Parts: sequence; C-alpha cells; structure tokens
Amino acid sequence: MIKVVKIGGNVVDNPEALGRFIADFASLPGKKILVHGGGKEATRMSAKLEIPTTMIEGRRVTTRETLDVVTMVYAGLVNKRIVSMLQAAGCNALGLTGADGNVIKATRRNPEPIDFGYVGDIDPKNVNDTLIASLLDAGITPVFCAITHDGNGTLLNCNADTIASSVAIGASRIAPTELIFCFEQPGVMEDIERPDSLIPHITPDIYKGLRESGVVNKGMIPKIDNAFAAIDKGVASVTIKHSDNLTRPVGTVITK
Repeated sequence: MIKVVKIGGNVVDNPEALGRFIADFASLPGKKILVHGGGKEATRMSAKLEIPTTMIEGRRVTTRETLDVVTMVYAGLVNKRIVSMLQAAGCNALGLTGADGNVIKATRRNPEPIDFGYVGDIDPKNVNDTLIASLLDAGITPVFCAITHDGNGTLLNCNADTIASSVAIGASRIAPTELIFCFEQPGVMEDIERPDSLIPHITPDIYKGLRESGVVNKGMIPKIDNAFAAIDKGVASVTIKHSDNLTRPVGTVITK
C-alpha cells in the first residue's frame, strides 16, 4: 500500500503542528508520498510585495506576479523547509515540482468562464508513475509542492488538493494507494465551532446536500471534489482528518 498524504497550509504555517505531523509522517511504514500547500505563506509574501490576492471558491487567481511569488514560496521556502525537517526525522525525502523529471504536466486552464491566470489543470494520465515508482523503490519519499509546468517552458500554479489526487491516481497504477488529506480540523464538520459535529462518512448524495446547505464551502469544495475524482480513478480509499490524527483511524471517509 502506498500512502499519499496532503498537508494543508494552516498546518504548514504552524511550526508546532508541522513538527508533530512530520514526526508522525516519518514514522509511517512503507512507501509514502507527501504533498503540501503553503497558501497562507504565499498570501503573506504577496502582501509584503503589495501584490493583491484574489480567491474564487477556494482557488487562487494567479497573475504573472502571483506566479513568481507562489513559485518562490511553494517550491522554495516551504518545500525545502519540509524536506529538511523530514531528513532530521530520518525520512529520506526529495522535494519536487511537477517540472522536475517531468513528473506532472498540466494544461493552462481555459479562461472561460473564469480566468484564473497561470493555473494548471492536470490529467492524471500525465503523472509520471514510472519516475515515482523508481524513487519509492530507491527508498526516497517524494515531497510535491503545488507548482507544475505545461511542457513548453511555463510554470503553472495548481491546487495542492488536485496535485494530491492526481499523484494518488498515478501511484494507484503502481500499487494499491490510500489518499489522506490532513489539515487543522478533525474532518468535514457540520459546524466548525462544534468539535462533536464531525461528518464521518460522505457519499455523492450527502455531498450534494452539504453544498446546497452551505455546510461545505470555500476551500473544502476542491478537497472533496478531488477526493471523489481519486476514488473514481482507482484510489483505494480517501480520508480527511486532523494532522494530529495521521496515524489514527478517525476522520471523514469519502466513498462512492
């Protein structure tokens, strides 16, 4: 079983929470892959540089200036910080963008109906599972940020949940794969203010109702959309959980 774990930007932004997560992730037995966000850090850096940040349904609009910022933050600062922490925890990790080894190629999103700028959409068929398999077989843990490329020399910003889903689909062509989304909540919540309101199980019908009622909104939408996309294309299981619960069988399970 290959484990693909995505860690959210709010945890990446919290040194104590990130430290606990890194220790747990490093302790996971077997082959594993880490995908990370870093949006809060990118938003802060954009503010320092007086570059406006625009979000639509949890997704960042990426101008040329914003692309420079997110590449520096995601592929540089955040990625290498996480890799160095994994090395300290005894996990031999290699930080990657989609351009490295041509491991993930994306297509710039159609500007209609919404122009997201330099944002990429990924066909999981364009995930280089041969390269991923060779890294895993060599005992190396790939650590992916949310930057990909179009194959023609242009970098593209992608939603990190989409990266995680696509990489998990690619990994499922190598071996049975489990996808885990870790963030700062116990899972999908009916009421974020009530810790006891965890929704333990979501199917497509339940999800439709949650979106219509507004319980699921903003950044949770791409997360669950990508969870269903992963299951539809061969990933064995998807769980959304708190980063402190990585090694525990809790959270929200997504199924057909």
